[in-house]
Amino acid sequence: MAADSVSGTGAERLAELADERVDHRFKGLPPDADGLTVGELAAQRRNLFSGGFTTPVLALSAERLDHNLRLMETYSVRHGLTFAPHGKTSMAPQLFQRQIEHGAWGITLAVPHQVRVARAFGVQRVFLANEVVDAAALKWVSSQLDADPGFRFVCYVDSVRGVELMDSALRGAVRPVDVVVELAAGEGARTGVRTEAECAAVADAVAGVDTLRLVGVAGYEGEVPDADSERVRGWLRRLVALAVDFDKDGRFDGLEEIVVSAGGSAWFDAVADVFAGIPELSLPVLKLLRSGAYVSHDDGHYRKITPFNRVPEEGALQPAFRLWAQVVSRPSAEQAFANAGKRDAAYDLDLPEVQVLRSDAGERSADGVAVTGLSDQHAWIRTDEGVELRVGDWVGMGLSHPCTSFDKWELIPVVEQDGTVVDYIRTYF
Repeated sequence: MAADSVSGTGAERLAELADERVDHRFKGLPPDADGLTVGELAAQRRNLFSGGFTTPVLALSAERLDHNLRLMETYSVRHGLTFAPHGKTSMAPQLFQRQIEHGAWGITLAVPHQVRVARAFGVQRVFLANEVVDAAALKWVSSQLDADPGFRFVCYVDSVRGVELMDSALRGAVRPVDVVVELAAGEGARTGVRTEAECAAVADAVAGVDTLRLVGVAGYEGEVPDADSERVRGWLRRLVALAVDFDKDGRFDGLEEIVVSAGGSAWFDAVADVFAGIPELSLPVLKLLRSGAYVSHDDGHYRKITPFNRVPEEGALQPAFRLWAQVVSRPSAEQAFANAGKRDAAYDLDLPEVQVLRSDAGERSADGVAVTGLSDQHAWIRTDEGVELRVGDWVGMGLSHPCTSFDKWELIPVVEQDGTVVDYIRTYF
């Protein structure tokens, strides 16, 4: 299924990333690499710690990245799910391609700009988990659909007004835009239609225009208020029931398949359980899972809430990011400052976690060392009595929330366990 989900032109654009010149735009890279192409620098296989890299520098573990990609591929297959991971986590076309190579149907995105990035690199299937009402964006989507018969695009619709705006922008299009009615996760949740009756009204509005085609239902269980296993499964059963009712009403007549989609990174085990019970409908069902944070995982938020904590027999994701900074000030025995801050590290959910210290003598334990706060370019570090930490030492930190880690780095070294840098991941935010 994934083989044709990146175009030939996209493959060429991916290859061209290796031809980009290294310069001042990319923080953390060796100053003496200026003028080299990314491919030339990767071929040198420099060591992260002795190869001229400057701090702060974010590194992505080659081994852990590969582990996470393989784990979610096997998980999806085991549970009969089609996988469209949320690409807004990384906005990295090289990772989109690797996810597709590991069986992904396509890529989920959140806003039109992200779709433009995906299309520039040849992604052939996009699920946009949002309602699009921007006329310029809709006209661009329509032009993509008209120019490329192999391009599949699906987006949310969650209001009659949205249908009206979409129809107005899309008149004259050759191909209709496929939409799924978004069922809200409950009162006070984020977007989506609050009641089944309102869902039917939105579906009726879609049926009344030629520019849109209803292909299924979807939503995001991570927004269920006071989410727990029972509440999340209850909402997922509502979503399935909505698909069943729509099918009974003939709303999917003429399609090849019915899309039923959910799945963030916190409750995909519940999605797998409930979607396994979808009854036989008039057409095959595309059970589309959209979890995205798995690709790098993290050392904070998702480590605490990953479904693999509840089902350890299924495997375990591994945190793949490590941010390296250097101690630049040691004003007292209890306090130190490293040269990485809010510009470099995710901090919206949890502070970085000091995991390892490094000096010319090698790596050592970070016991008794903790980040207590972040300034723009400094990490505030507390040390227990007797901890050895000197100006110039490297501090290796785990990060929480990958969605706000990737966006701070435009070119990220991929590092093997021994410190060898084997590749560089380009991001587009």
